[in-house]
Amino acid sequence: MEVRHRVEHVDTDAAGVVHFSRYASLMETAALDELERRSVGLGVFEAQGLELRVRDLRITYRNAARFRDVMLLVPALENVGPASLKVVVKVYREGTGPEPVLLASGSLDLAVVNHESGAPVCIPENLKAALQQQAPSP
Repeated sequence: MEVRHRVEHVDTDAAGVVHFSRYASLMETAALDELERRSVGLGVFEAQGLELRVRDLRITYRNAARFRDVMLLVPALENVGPASLKVVVKVYREGTGPEPVLLASGSLDLAVVNHESGAPVCIPENLKAALQQQAPSP
């Protein structure tokens, strides 16, 4: 399911273009929303004494978004590893044409760590099973 974001003044630079740094925050929001849709959000990890930390972030920029554009962020859980998750996110500009315009694409590699020590921890089997199930439709 996509996350919709209308570009606000605070998102832009002096030229009215979305600043490159905003993409990271918006992509993280879309990734966490995807986990929530799978009923394995941050609260579920916290209840088991775990946290998610961004281990790697990659973004490739294609086109610019501007003030008042509507951005569509489309996340997908790509991989569930022993102690990490990888979520890919595509960012589009909603337009007047038949197809949205690809603005950027990227991925977040999220490490699962112990809340107290910060040490990497294997994902518990019950969470892994829930993550690997298809997300329910809205």
